[in-house]
Amino acid sequence: MEDDSQFAEFVAERADALLRYGYALSGNPHDAADLAQEALIKLHRAWARVRRKEDPESYTRVIMARLHISAWRRRRREHLAWALLEMPLPEVLPSEADQELWQALEGLPSKQRAVIVLRFYERLSDAEIAGILKISQGTVRSHASLGMSKLRTAVAHLTPARRGSK
Repeated sequence: MEDDSQFAEFVAERADALLRYGYALSGNPHDAADLAQEALIKLHRAWARVRRKEDPESYTRVIMARLHISAWRRRRREHLAWALLEMPLPEVLPSEADQELWQALEGLPSKQRAVIVLRFYERLSDAEIAGILKISQGTVRSHASLGMSKLRTAVAHLTPARRGSK
């Protein structure tokens, strides 16, 4: 019972942060919610073991990154043919000012996007990213370089004043 109450406390405290992380990985609020939910289910199964290590959020973020990679490996550019209802999630989605950057990020190939999110949003090292994505550190650096180049090109039209406000 104590484990369940501690798990419920963790979810109540960190759910919004996990949704934001899921959005950063997927670029879609619906996929973000699915990632967070699946990761929390897996976390609950391993809660007693993970709780003792005192970093359940990190464990959950690794699960989410792996679930995201697994999903895009299965789908490979498969997209829904119908539009889902857009339901804004408070403090989860990017602000209006950040929409152009998020759209540019969404335009990146999945591997480049995952590397950019893990490097700059999660602040992970190349070795940590390579371990999570199960690719070499050289591939991590290559994806980061290509992704950043594409992002710079995509947002180059923004004026310096607008860039500074973001």
